[in-house]
Amino acid sequence: MIPDDVVEQVAQAADIVAIISEHVKLKKTGSVYRGPCPFHQGTNANFSVVPGRGYTCFVCGEKGSVFTFVQKRLGLNFVEAVKYVGEKSGIEVIDVQKHRDGPDPREPLWELNATVAAWFTEMLWNSEFGAPARDYLARRTISRETADRFGIGFAPRELGLMRTYLNGLGFDDARLLDAGLLVKREEIEEPRPRFRDRLIFPILDPSGHTVGFGGRLLGPGEPKYLNSAENRAFSKGHLLYNLGAARTAIRKDEQVVLVEGYFDVVRLVDAGIESVVAPMGTALTEQQADLLVRNSKTAILLYDSDAPGQKATFRAADVLLSRGMSVRVVTLPDGDDPDTFVAKHGREAMERLFAGAMDIFDRKVQLLERGGWFSDLRRKRRALDAVLPTIRATSDPITRDLYVQRVSTASGIDRAVLMREVEQVPKRAVKPVARRDETPLPPEPDEGDEAHHVAPVRLLRPPARDVTAERALISVMLLDPESVERIVEAVGRLDEARGEAAPLDMESPGVDGVFHDPVYAAIFAAMSEAVAESGTDISIERLAESLDPESIRTVELLRAEPGAMVNGPQTMEQALRSLQSRQFRDRIDDIDRILPLAGEDEKAALLQEKATLRREAIALDPRDAWAVVRRKS
Repeated sequence: MIPDDVVEQVAQAADIVAIISEHVKLKKTGSVYRGPCPFHQGTNANFSVVPGRGYTCFVCGEKGSVFTFVQKRLGLNFVEAVKYVGEKSGIEVIDVQKHRDGPDPREPLWELNATVAAWFTEMLWNSEFGAPARDYLARRTISRETADRFGIGFAPRELGLMRTYLNGLGFDDARLLDAGLLVKREEIEEPRPRFRDRLIFPILDPSGHTVGFGGRLLGPGEPKYLNSAENRAFSKGHLLYNLGAARTAIRKDEQVVLVEGYFDVVRLVDAGIESVVAPMGTALTEQQADLLVRNSKTAILLYDSDAPGQKATFRAADVLLSRGMSVRVVTLPDGDDPDTFVAKHGREAMERLFAGAMDIFDRKVQLLERGGWFSDLRRKRRALDAVLPTIRATSDPITRDLYVQRVSTASGIDRAVLMREVEQVPKRAVKPVARRDETPLPPEPDEGDEAHHVAPVRLLRPPARDVTAERALISVMLLDPESVERIVEAVGRLDEARGEAAPLDMESPGVDGVFHDPVYAAIFAAMSEAVAESGTDISIERLAESLDPESIRTVELLRAEPGAMVNGPQTMEQALRSLQSRQFRDRIDDIDRILPLAGEDEKAALLQEKATLRREAIALDPRDAWAVVRRKS
C-alpha cells in the first residue's frame, strides 16, 4: 500500500506539463498549455493542461490529474502510475500491491467543496447578490480572467441560499456541517453559513482537489479573513495557497516567493510572477516549510513592511533556515504591501527588488546596527537575543559560521563567546491562558490577608510565575470602575520604568510587558481604551467589542465570582507592589544574561546593581523573597 503522504509527495513533485508533453505536443497559451486531445485523437487545441492542477478536454470531457493521465494513456493501474510519475520526478516509490482498500475517505468532501466552489462563482458573476463583490474586484482592478483563474467567488449574506441549493442537489445538512460550510452553535439553533458576505478564494491541495475556502469580508467587521474549519480534507498548516499552480514556475525560477495573503498571490501572478505562494494568514509551519524545500532551495520573503509583517518575516525565515534553505528578504517602501506595490509599479519594478533582495540575517543585523543596538552592553545583549534564534535555526554549517562571524564583527563580541551562547539551549517563557477547567491556581495567601483575597480563576495550565498580582489587578478594575484610571496611570509608570522593548519587534527570552499573561494583558488594554473613551461607565458589551472569546469568558468569571474582592485599594496597592518587585527580578535576570559578555570592570558594576535590585525587590514584596534570593550570581 502506498501511504497517502507518499502519493501527495509525488503529486507535488510532478511536472504535469513535462510528463504530458511526452505524449502530446503542447503550446503555452497564457497561463495554460494547449494541444490536440490524445484521447479522442483530436486535431484542434481543445486539450488544456494547467500546471500543478490537471488536464481537461473541452470536446470529449476527459479530465483528471497527472496520475489519471498516465493510467489512461499507458494502461497502468494506480500504483503503477504513481511509480511511473515518481520515477519521472526523482522520487522513489516503494514496491506495494495496492494503493488503498476502497475510495479515499476525503472524496465526499472534495465533491462537495467543488460543487459549492462553482456555486460561489455563479453568485459572484451571475447573481444580483454578487454586485458588491464585482464592484470590489473592479476597484482593486482584478479582471474577470484573473478571478476565474483562481476560481474566486462570493458568499451572499442571505442565510438560506446556499443551504437550499445544496440540499436540492442531495447534500444534506449533516454533510454540510461535517464540511464546515454550515455552523451550528446550539442544538436548537438553525444551521448558518460559515461564509457570509465574503469574497471566496477556493483552496486546492497539490493534487488539484478543492479542500477548503478562504473568505474576505467586503465590509467592516472581524475577522477580515476567515478560513474553512479544520477537517479530514483541510488542514491549513499543511497547505500553501497556490502551490499546485506555482510548482512549475518555482522550479524554473529556482526560487519561491512567499507572501502573506490571497490578494498578494493574485496580484503577483496577474503581473506575470508565478512562483508565489502564501501560508493563508498563519505563521509558517514546519509542514509548510517541508512543502517548499521539496520544490526549491531558495525562498524570497515578501511580507508587509509594518511591524507584524517584519515579525512574521523573521519567524518564517527561522523555519526555512532550519530546512537548509537560503532565505532572502525584500523590503517594500513604507505604506506598500506586495499587492499595492505591483499594482502601482508593475512586474519589472518588483523583479528589480527580487534581484536586490538581502540575505535575511544581513537584514536583521542591518536593522540592529541602524537602531544603535550594538552601542552599549545592555542593548548589545538584547541584540544578541534577537539574532541567536536565527543562528541556532540555521542547519547549514557554512551559513551558520558566516552568521556568527557577521555578528562578531558587528557587535565586537568575541567569536568564542558567541559560539558558547549559540550552543546553549534557551529557556522558554510559558504564558498561561485563562479558561474554565479544573486545573487549580497555586495556593492563595493566608485567609487573614484581605489585600490579596481574590477568588480563583481556573487556568488552562499553571501560571509561568506570579501572575496572581495581574489577576488581582484586573479583578479590581472590573469590580471597581472608579479605580481604573489610577491603575492605568500606575501601570503606565511601571511600563516606562521597564525600559526598551525587544529589538526588531521580536520576543526576548523573558516576557516583555508589565503583564505576562496575554489574556490579562488583553483585558487591561481593552479597559484602558474603554475608560479613555467613555469614562468609568464600562459595560461588558463595550469590552467584548475588542476581546476574543477566551478573554470575554475570563472577564465574566471574574465579575461573577462572589466575594472576588474584599478591599479594593489594598488589593490594588499590593498587586502594584508585586508587579514592581517582579520587574526588579526581571532586571536581575537580564544582568545574569549580560554578565558573560562583560569585561572585569563591567562585571563588578553589574554584580553591585544586582545586589541592590535584590534588596529592593524583597522590600517591595517580602513574601516573594524566595524568588529573589534564588537569583544569585
